[in-house]
Amino acid sequence: MKNGPEESLSIGERTRRRINRRVMPYLLLLYFIAFLDRTNVSVAALQMKTDLGFSDAVIGAGAGIFFIGYFLLEIPGSLIVENWSARKWIARIMISWGIVASLMGLIGTPWLNFASLTNQFYWLRFILGAAEAGFFPGIIVYLSHWFRAEDRAKAKAHFLIGIPIATIVGVPVSQAIMHNINWLGWPGWRWVFILEGIPSVILGVMTIYVLTDRPQQARWLPEDEKNWIVNELARERAAKLASKNATVLQGLITAFKTPQTYLLALIYLFVVTGYYGLTFFLPSITALMKGTSVTTQTIVTLLPYVCGFLTMLLNGAHSDRTGERRLHTIWSIWLGAVAMALSILSGDNVALTVTFLCLVGVGVHAYLPVFWTWPSAIMTTSAAATAIGLINSVGNLGGYLGPKIVGQLSTSTGSYSSGLWFLAACLLISGLLGLLLKNSWTGQTAGRGQAG
Repeated sequence: MKNGPEESLSIGERTRRRINRRVMPYLLLLYFIAFLDRTNVSVAALQMKTDLGFSDAVIGAGAGIFFIGYFLLEIPGSLIVENWSARKWIARIMISWGIVASLMGLIGTPWLNFASLTNQFYWLRFILGAAEAGFFPGIIVYLSHWFRAEDRAKAKAHFLIGIPIATIVGVPVSQAIMHNINWLGWPGWRWVFILEGIPSVILGVMTIYVLTDRPQQARWLPEDEKNWIVNELARERAAKLASKNATVLQGLITAFKTPQTYLLALIYLFVVTGYYGLTFFLPSITALMKGTSVTTQTIVTLLPYVCGFLTMLLNGAHSDRTGERRLHTIWSIWLGAVAMALSILSGDNVALTVTFLCLVGVGVHAYLPVFWTWPSAIMTTSAAATAIGLINSVGNLGGYLGPKIVGQLSTSTGSYSSGLWFLAACLLISGLLGLLLKNSWTGQTAGRGQAG
């Protein structure tokens, strides 16, 4: 009897494929839901501004304050995943953020009337950020429990495409809810929050049963494949531990003493400022395009994320194949900075504006899977977990700065142009800082590297 296609593969390839099929689709679904609940305020804002009397400055500050709560609890969440249980912690996060996300739809109702409308908005966004804290770095740490260093950029790309997919799918879904559902006489923006928060709670419960913490516990892996991945990961850890002691305390000290941690945090801070400043206001920006229908405006809002989705996959796979990390991290950020500036200069030319916004979409997405290989490449276990939490928490403060500053500039000037110039400058600074990254940190040679 001839072997089937799966049996003819090497044990390494069989194992990688099985892990990919089992782990990645579910993680992608979780991140899709997380990002949807985080950013659906960009669509709901189109009605909230009229219904609640919010200005762009209030929407921007509320969108951004999410990241203050996120910042405060990010590092503890990363360490919990590394040293306790990923599936239990991720399940807790999802259930709590789903409840808070749905409560956003009750702002100003008798069921939620503890402060002024503006403060209700701010407090719920802050609590939502605190509830979600630890999810993203926890997943990045979790992937290091399942994928070898040279496979991680591709794996992270498969996970991180949840960001553009959440917009590609989420914006039209949110628009459809907002314009078609008015149950109980409530406006559609309330149902955007209520209905899109419920799947998080359901998936949170499911996570306990679907995810497996480590390969050693995976009943769905055949013994030979389980032994192969366990031994491969153990060999990597042993190579790093030979020169680094990695208790939790020493890991914390190592992460905070490593200069590269702060460089990566700064790079991420500036690029995230550019990303969220655009994401939270892009629906409002496209709504101002002259001579375009609502359908056209929705398509224009989605196109940058479609381009980002495709280039994330290509860039992550090419970086793994070549072993090069630095240029694969920064080329797209530079592109985003230039394209952002050109989108402003294109004025009322819709075709040019859309083209440049698509290139911005490439710029603020393609770098991501390669960027997140750096912490686990230069540190190990608790040190890497701490570094990931620190980089993500500091970097995501850009999610506060970007929307807040763009909202304030829009309110004070009556135009989004000055805010977009600020975002372009942030992307340029991020790309310039990226020049300080060194492939030698990962122990790469001119050939295929082993970067994480």
